Amino acid sequence: MKPLAVLERPFHATMRPLVDVLIRWGVRPNTITTFGTGLVMISAVAYGMGHVRIGGLFLLLSGLVDTIDGQVARRGAMVTRFGAFYDSTLDRIGDGATFIGIGTYLLLAPGIAYREAGVVLCMVATLATLVVSYERARAEGLGLDCKVGIAQRAERIVGLGLLSLLFGAGPGGVYLEAGVAILTLLALITIVQRAVHVHGAANAADLAGPDARE
Repeated sequence: MKPLAVLERPFHATMRPLVDVLIRWGVRPNTITTFGTGLVMISAVAYGMGHVRIGGLFLLLSGLVDTIDGQVARRGAMVTRFGAFYDSTLDRIGDGATFIGIGTYLLLAPGIAYREAGVVLCMVATLATLVVSYERARAEGLGLDCKVGIAQRAERIVGLGLLSLLFGAGPGGVYLEAGVAILTLLALITIVQRAVHVHGAANAADLAGPDARE
């Protein structure tokens, strides 16, 4: 179960009036997705320039928009295969941009504590988040469900965004570095959780029918 799952239904209910307005105005889900990615890019630039609280704010706003495009697609009967591909692709770009922005700040800002370790953590975080997403995509390509894990994209955005907005970078950037370290650890745990889940699901599917592997 996703950690934020308990909040999904009331959140979607709160957003429904806005979703209905967007549908009436003819706003396409891909347009909303593009706008959300623009917010992520603004967030990444803000992080890179040392405006960590602003980066956190725009990261949270991008997460909000990221939930709306899916609702508009489903409620407006505008779900398409390309839309799913486009949304997933831009999400990965956004994930990478966020940690590139943070890594740039840690690399170039004066007075950063544990500079080298922080930059390496951003690299590991980028890899871990991409692997988390790849696991789900690959599993779904094999016909298996893989919506499990303690740190999916929503949790990462909310966690990092709130930490940045409320506390900023901290002295010597240590709050931000700690946040990245925690998110990296949770992403690595999620990788293992998904691998274990898919292992069980794949074995069950193999016993029930032909091998689904390439």
